[in-house]
Amino acid sequence: MPLSDTAIKNAKAKEAAYKLPDEKGMYLLVSTSGGRYFRFDYRFGGKRKTLALGVYPETSLKQARDKRDDARSQLADGIDPSEIRKTDKITQTYTFERMVREWFASNSHTITSLTHHKKLRRFEIHVFPILGNIAVNAVKSPDVFNLIKPLIAKGELETAHRIRSEISSAFAYAIAHGLTDYDPAQAVAKQLPAQKVKHRPALIEPNQVAQLLRDITHYQGTFVVQCALRLSPLLFQRPGEIRQMEWKDIDLVAREWRYLVTKTEFNHIVPLSTQAVEILESIKPLTGSGRYVFPSSRGDGRPMSDNTIRVALRTLGYDGDTMTAHGFRTTASTLLNEQGWSPDAIERQLAHAPRDAVRAAYNRAQYLEERRKMMQSWADYLDELKGQK
Repeated sequence: MPLSDTAIKNAKAKEAAYKLPDEKGMYLLVSTSGGRYFRFDYRFGGKRKTLALGVYPETSLKQARDKRDDARSQLADGIDPSEIRKTDKITQTYTFERMVREWFASNSHTITSLTHHKKLRRFEIHVFPILGNIAVNAVKSPDVFNLIKPLIAKGELETAHRIRSEISSAFAYAIAHGLTDYDPAQAVAKQLPAQKVKHRPALIEPNQVAQLLRDITHYQGTFVVQCALRLSPLLFQRPGEIRQMEWKDIDLVAREWRYLVTKTEFNHIVPLSTQAVEILESIKPLTGSGRYVFPSSRGDGRPMSDNTIRVALRTLGYDGDTMTAHGFRTTASTLLNEQGWSPDAIERQLAHAPRDAVRAAYNRAQYLEERRKMMQSWADYLDELKGQK
């Protein structure tokens, strides 16, 4: 006879554990202490196995039978329900934070340590406090959207887009490792407002650039900042890369600056004009024994602050709505294109290289000589502008 609630309630402890049978392999195991446990016996791969279905009365007879029927359906599909149970236990204890940190560790060799730190820090600030302790397979799309909504409300759209994208990449790792079946961040993508492209202010009229160059010549700050400011329009690389320029990457004989571009993560060559070499030679007696060409004035072994050039420009009367340190790149790109230089060579000099490694290496070889000529011509052109009245 099948089990009944009455029979289960009346089951008493005995000297030895015993079973009360139900149907289709299910039974109630009564322990010597009186505990009542639903069990399901089955065979898989020629072996006899037992699956725990719950403890009475926390698990009702109907709930136990539903679990048994689910297990029988899995067996019919050739699936071992015990293995499914093991997987469920793993995913239930696999928190989102644990998964993300393992994902970061698995791809740390593909990005620079600085990029790795920045991405992980975003998770630590914005994501882990909300999703960190939730099981990976329990995170839903509304959970992801709700943590991003405050960023949208504050207008931090770039951060919102980055976080959603990085959560999606983490879930790709989780899916590949069998921790979940879907990416809850994917559905959130279309709910984010589009980012408005914000162009950094820059001077592109030759007469304005000429005045800026004359103002830079008369800048009265420290010699280190003077040199950094004078070098910026000549090289037009990213401000962070100029301020972190290291002496080990500079070859004054070959007239080259070779370094790893942290943003696009490839090795870049910047040909140095005669004017650029003169500036570097003038500052080498002062900072050449250290790591950085433009060290911090605090003497703490770090490069100059990322605000140094911005403050210097403001001192000269150029606020953030007129000209920025990054604006030297726009100035050079605009005027070099107007002068008829190869757009590919200009883009390559700006370190806007293809992500494909083979093509990037090809472009470096193809345009290097042209870029040498372009960089010297650009330096000469700036001298001409500066001399105009």
